[in-house]
Amino acid sequence: MTYGDAIKNGFKLINKNWQLVLIQFGMMVVNCIGFFVFVGIPLAVAFVIFGLDLTELTELKNLMGTVSDPAEIITKYFGLIVVLLVSFVFYLLVATAVGLYVFGGSAGTIGRAIRDSSDKFNMNTFFSEGKRLFWPLIGFTAIIGIIFLGVAFVIGVFAGGIGVVISIAKGYETTLAVVLGIFLSLLLFCIGLALIIFSIALTLYGTAAIVIKGTKPWQATKDTVKYLYRNPAALWLYCIAFGGYFLATFLLILLGTPFNLIPIIGAIIAIPYQIFSYAFQSYLGLVIVAVIFIYYCHTEAEVKPSGIPVEGTEPVSGSSIPLSGTSQNRASAQGLSLPEKEQNL
Repeated sequence: MTYGDAIKNGFKLINKNWQLVLIQFGMMVVNCIGFFVFVGIPLAVAFVIFGLDLTELTELKNLMGTVSDPAEIITKYFGLIVVLLVSFVFYLLVATAVGLYVFGGSAGTIGRAIRDSSDKFNMNTFFSEGKRLFWPLIGFTAIIGIIFLGVAFVIGVFAGGIGVVISIAKGYETTLAVVLGIFLSLLLFCIGLALIIFSIALTLYGTAAIVIKGTKPWQATKDTVKYLYRNPAALWLYCIAFGGYFLATFLLILLGTPFNLIPIIGAIIAIPYQIFSYAFQSYLGLVIVAVIFIYYCHTEAEVKPSGIPVEGTEPVSGSSIPLSGTSQNRASAQGLSLPEKEQNL
């Protein structure tokens, strides 16, 4: 399968299942409401309980600029800080759980649509896929999080090494230090970008393995690393898709910048434009998932159906229940006995 075929089929699949974009938009609304409920309301209650008012926010800003000891601020507003941290962490947990459930339902729906082109969007299917993939995606997200921490650690080690090399070079010659600084900084940027792109590609193709093959999270991670090693073209496809998404997002931001310069009308137009921008970005994100899944299905030789109907299969006439080995033997024996009886007659 070519890149163009995968991208074209990805757009077709998401256009056919356009309800997924509405679900993503609904999740954004729920997250906004959740932020107000889990963070805004407890913060307002904390202001009342601790006898604070909104005017003290400006005093806190001035206090942070004048007080040299941050411990004094923490001591004075310790209760407020605790309430804010607890409510924010709880909100993050709820938002992450909702996001993984919605993503699992969307990914499962996309996987079904790939394996069976006649399959249509159904909310029951969406919820069942979200429930089926929720815990596997949590485990896989934890593994990917550890990988990202490792990537950040490697980049930090490289950055520290570059700083040491530059400091040593300054002792010999300033020009040499500048040249080494530019060269090593570009090298670090390329290495960091390559590691980040590989990690995100591992996330998407690993999700495809979990959704389509029903693989366990750790096994999906190992299989996906082997798959990307055998098929470097899959990594280039993700780079193309990521580049297109980045370019589209940059253009949306660039087109929305003039609205901020208009005094009153710009603020009114900016709200629906931001809603449109988020919906369009959600659409492109789902297209990328569909493109990756389609390419994975056509290039992974070990893809097996995991409770998902396979495209191109035909039901058995007369009954959908397959014959067992004994029944097939009896049927074949009966079929062979007819000519023998005719010969005896």
